[in-house]
Amino acid sequence: MADLDRVRHWANALIALHLDPAWSFGFDNAKKRAGLCNFTSKHITVSRYLAARYDDDEIHQILLHEVAHALVGPRAGHGPRWAATARELGYEGERTHHGEIADELAPWLGHCPAGHAHYRYRKPVRDLSCGLCGRGFSAANLISWEHRVITPAARRLAAAGGRVQGAQATLGNPIP
Repeated sequence: MADLDRVRHWANALIALHLDPAWSFGFDNAKKRAGLCNFTSKHITVSRYLAARYDDDEIHQILLHEVAHALVGPRAGHGPRWAATARELGYEGERTHHGEIADELAPWLGHCPAGHAHYRYRKPVRDLSCGLCGRGFSAANLISWEHRVITPAARRLAAAGGRVQGAQATLGNPIP
């Protein structure tokens, strides 16, 4: 579990070392995305929820990933130019991060008939079927959704690296 003050210190040091002084760092509220490089505002962010649950090495890799984006510009994407720059910085990961997400903060919890759990951060607007049970849409694998109330205390706990339990994330009514 990374300390957020230490993450800020590392990020600012990497920015000072590799980027124009116009670049800045901050934390955001992303639940699935670990980091972001905003070229318009010249701002790199890391999810406070995910930083609190990843170890120091993972966070360092996320920062290197985003600094590489800032160095090569928005048109490079995750192409060869970005990959070469990221490797030069010491990045060892893949194009995207496959770490844990903050699914306990997803207000929509779904289950398929086989019991697989699915999480959504926005209200599902159409019928969805479980991709783990079969490819393509199948009414036999339809996901039923329930709304969960995520309390401010649960968000604070998740931002501090804790896991939300019991009454802090309570189930509401299923989607009609």
